[in-house]
Amino acid sequence: MSTSTAVAVAVVFVWLGMVAAISFIEAPLKFRAPNVTLVIGLGIGRLVFRALNIVETVWATVLVVTLLLGLPGTDATVAVTIAVLALAVQVIVVRPRLTRRTDAVLAGLDAPRSHVHYVYIALEVVKTIALLVGGIVLLASA
Repeated sequence: MSTSTAVAVAVVFVWLGMVAAISFIEAPLKFRAPNVTLVIGLGIGRLVFRALNIVETVWATVLVVTLLLGLPGTDATVAVTIAVLALAVQVIVVRPRLTRRTDAVLAGLDAPRSHVHYVYIALEVVKTIALLVGGIVLLASA
């Protein structure tokens, strides 16, 4: 296994683990904890997802560079590209809309529930599947 492939495999699976742990475990459970109000949950969520998206952007950059250096097969490139594009849509399009609603709720306004949150979740699912497929394909090609 080349160094760039090894780095790509490590980054894919670390990124996948972070998304799984935060998006599919921490985020939904946070609102079930005793005494966690909507305002507290949104405040925590905002901090956690901002940090997650920053780290994901670093992982995406590392992946793109390592894949360009290692020139993996088409399947791995497509899978990683889907994950990176899903992240880009989340950060550039979806998060700003969610931030506006969070700002309103944190300011004490009665903001309506956002259906954009479901778009974010759908993109998390797409990203998770793409990372899993990309990681498996990278391992199989090594």
